[in-house]
Amino acid sequence: MTNRKSNIVNLVTGGAGFLGSHLIDRLMGKGEQVICLDNFFTGTKINIIKWINNPNFELIRHDITKPITLEVNKIWHLACPASPIHYQFNPIKTAKTSFLGTYNMLGMAKRVGAKFLLASTSEVYGDPEIHPQPETYRGNVNPIGIRSCYDEGKRIAETLAFDYKRSHDIEIKVARIFNTYGPRMLPNDGRVVSNLIIQGLRSESMSLYGDGLQTRSFCYVDDLIEGLIKLMDSQECGPMNLGNPNETTILDLARLISKRLNIKEKFIFKELPQDDPLQRKPIIKKAKEKLNWYPKIDLNNGLDKTIEYFKNIKN
Repeated sequence: MTNRKSNIVNLVTGGAGFLGSHLIDRLMGKGEQVICLDNFFTGTKINIIKWINNPNFELIRHDITKPITLEVNKIWHLACPASPIHYQFNPIKTAKTSFLGTYNMLGMAKRVGAKFLLASTSEVYGDPEIHPQPETYRGNVNPIGIRSCYDEGKRIAETLAFDYKRSHDIEIKVARIFNTYGPRMLPNDGRVVSNLIIQGLRSESMSLYGDGLQTRSFCYVDDLIEGLIKLMDSQECGPMNLGNPNETTILDLARLISKRLNIKEKFIFKELPQDDPLQRKPIIKKAKEKLNWYPKIDLNNGLDKTIEYFKNIKN
């Protein structure tokens, strides 16, 4: 723990979650003050337990669909279930979190003059008809599908952010986050990396959907957090793609994980879920030029760190 003290007060919504807790680690390491706001739907205290007694850290259990008054300098708005299993569990609540939660946080930013960063998603591109995806692409989203509570929720969150910027001169940052993985992912979140690792550790057949040839681009969490910090500290407002442009098929990912686990390949093929994107790959030219940011941790090293984490929690 650091003894350094900063006058900067950060509010991290969803701070006990996967990305939020890694971000808090970085901010606390810089000696800044952090308020973690979380309703613990998908977040867990274990992720932030080491900071509980630190004088620079404060934890508040709160649902951001309800207003709250705080005095802060920076708002990192990460709160929203991000895996299909969790955001489809209560789709109306997911939509409310994206709209009302973002509305409440932008209202706070307006009142106290705080910088505001929105953790948006590559899901705003839907099942893309343009590949790879630049920030200028407007997307191909089904507004009435089972994923739309999240996809359209993040789209309206972006709309709110830019309307607050235009109407109230709020300093906003919008990050479109592509598939991110690493320690502290939930083992039951239904995301492909955690799914395949858990199934492999349990000696189960790995579940692949469709023909397994759909693609994703996987960014290790440390790289992603570095991108968020650089975006917040920049003069850019975005939207900004943050992700790893190295594309791989899900089948190849399953083979790679099998190899890293030193197990025999065992796959089972299931029906592709509705509106599941067939391709996902960011163009990160903007982030490279404006932020001097690009991913540095390759998939092999990132998977090894993630596998080690799940080995330690699987029981």
